[in-house]
Amino acid sequence: MKVAIFASGSGTNAQAIIEAVLQGTLDIEVGLIVSDKPQARVLERAAKYNIPTFAFTPKNFSSKAEFEKEIVEKLYDANIEFVVLAGYMRLIGPTLLEAYGGKMINIHPSLLPSFSGLDAIGQAFQAKVKVTGVTIHYVDAGMDTGPIIAQEAVRIDEEETLETLTKKIQALEHRLYPETLQVIKKQMNL
Repeated sequence: MKVAIFASGSGTNAQAIIEAVLQGTLDIEVGLIVSDKPQARVLERAAKYNIPTFAFTPKNFSSKAEFEKEIVEKLYDANIEFVVLAGYMRLIGPTLLEAYGGKMINIHPSLLPSFSGLDAIGQAFQAKVKVTGVTIHYVDAGMDTGPIIAQEAVRIDEEETLETLTKKIQALEHRLYPETLQVIKKQMNL
């Protein structure tokens, strides 16, 4: 299964996926990294592993449909079969959904449907809940509303800080995302 990873920031989940491939625990090929921020650190990570990239600046396009059309062309050119959102901070529009609907997943740092949207870890911390976690779900037209594939809980301890909670969530993401991708790969026979 040849995948593209979309990311807007540092790319720690992309790194975890790439490392799982290199360690032989994830049987996929990362064929493209896509970023909506040309200065994103994820692009440096991709270069380190000689993974092709496509970076763009959304404001340089007249519409979301226009930049998504270009993304779809890049995905098709690279023979991408599946899309993995890993910290891509944009809602996916109809153009990408039409091309990769049912073949696109996202990771979110909460137990959806709780704490959807931005700063989910901060939302859970401020709400003083006892448990939060990580969700992997298929992407649909909504924000963090697609069918859930996998979830795992993280306990929030009494002495927890936002920083320690963030580290616990990220450690879980870095394990759960590659594991879930491997399961999906087997189910899809790609």
